[in-house]
Amino acid sequence: MIATLLPKLLTLAGLGHFLVLAASFQVPARLGWKEELARLRPLNRKLMWTYGGFTVLTIIAFGALTLFLRDEMLRGDKAALALAAFIGVHWAARIGVDVFYFRHEDWPEGRGLVLGHALLMLLFLFLTVTYLGLVAWHLSGGAR
Repeated sequence: MIATLLPKLLTLAGLGHFLVLAASFQVPARLGWKEELARLRPLNRKLMWTYGGFTVLTIIAFGALTLFLRDEMLRGDKAALALAAFIGVHWAARIGVDVFYFRHEDWPEGRGLVLGHALLMLLFLFLTVTYLGLVAWHLSGGAR
C-alpha cells in the first residue's frame, strides 16, 4: 500500500514547495518589510534580502529536484535518499523553529494571517512526514 501511495505523495511534496513559495512571496507586503527593513543599516537590509533570495532558491531546488528525481527516490538510490533526508530534516527544523523559537505574540494578528500560518505549518508537516517517511521506509526494507 505504501509503495503505491509514495509516488503520489512525492509528486504532491514536489509541488507543495511551490505553494510554500506562493506564500513566501506575500511575506514582504504582509509583514511590512519595506518599513521594517528601512530601519536597518544598508548591509543588514541587504543581508536579509540575500538570505530571502537563497531561501527561495533552496525551496525551488527542493521542489524541482523532487519532481525530477522522484523515481530515484522511490527506488532508494543513495544520493536521492540523502536528498530526501536533507529535505525532510530541513522542514522538521522549520517546524522546530516555529514551535520553540517563534512566539505567538511575534506573529501579526488577523484571521487570514493566523489561517495562513496554520496551513503553512500543515504543509511543512506533510513535507517532513513524506520525505522522512520515504527514508524510513527504505531503511526498514519496505521497498524490497
